Amino acid sequence: MFQKLTIFGPGLLGGSLGMAVKERKLANHVTVWARRSEAITEAVKRGVADDGTLDAAAAVKDADLVVLATTIGVMEQIARNIAPHLKPDTIVTDVGSVKYSVVTALEHVLNGKARFVGSHPMAGSEESGVSAAQGNLFEDAVCILTPTDNTDKDALMKLTQFWEAVGMKVRSLSPAEHDEMVARVSHLPHLVAAAMLNYACQSGKGALDFCGNGFKDSTRIAAGPAEMWKEISMVNRDELRRALDGLIEELGLARQMLENKDEVSLLAFLRRAKSLREEMKFRH
Repeated sequence: MFQKLTIFGPGLLGGSLGMAVKERKLANHVTVWARRSEAITEAVKRGVADDGTLDAAAAVKDADLVVLATTIGVMEQIARNIAPHLKPDTIVTDVGSVKYSVVTALEHVLNGKARFVGSHPMAGSEESGVSAAQGNLFEDAVCILTPTDNTDKDALMKLTQFWEAVGMKVRSLSPAEHDEMVARVSHLPHLVAAAMLNYACQSGKGALDFCGNGFKDSTRIAAGPAEMWKEISMVNRDELRRALDGLIEELGLARQMLENKDEVSLLAFLRRAKSLREEMKFRH
């Protein structure tokens, strides 16, 4: 599919992508870029890449596809560093979970230098680093592409085929629509999981001794990297604030039902959620 793929950041997502590409033979050569030589050594050892480098310019030499799998905050600077060294037909994408600011910045930086299309593969775990990478991470998960009026149609088609080839179901949203949606279904749940744990342990950590599987399942994602989730939450803070307001309103309705001893409304509230949860099974 591609002669050379370059991945910036061989962590959980970047590492898993390299594994998936090599297992499926979607690129003849995979190179990784990292800030530490130890990360490159580990990536090559684990079958993520054929080789790696600390030099960004060398990493993208002759690359047909470049994937930015770093934290959101450094993507624009990396794009600036590599822009002079890209082929005009090189496709550049990212795996960031916030899109409007990233797409706006990278389209500007890479304009006339390469073909950029925003991607958000909605796969992952509470673990991080290349040691947690797995080649099947993307199977049956959703990848959201965020094309704009500036997006090259051929690049969009090839990137769609690429994500499908690693096992993903591809959907398209505008960058703004993406950020609103993921605030509700990805970023908000993380804050809720954190709040549930913090609240449960307000009077001490003894509550942890009584947590059943339901609580453990509901709060699993709170074990994710705090620095990364702080950055995501702040970058998408406007949409996340709106999502929090909506959830607070829903919780307020539930509280009112309890206060009014309104069993009928509470039952309807719970039944609707049960129905929606069951429908989710058939959409994935």
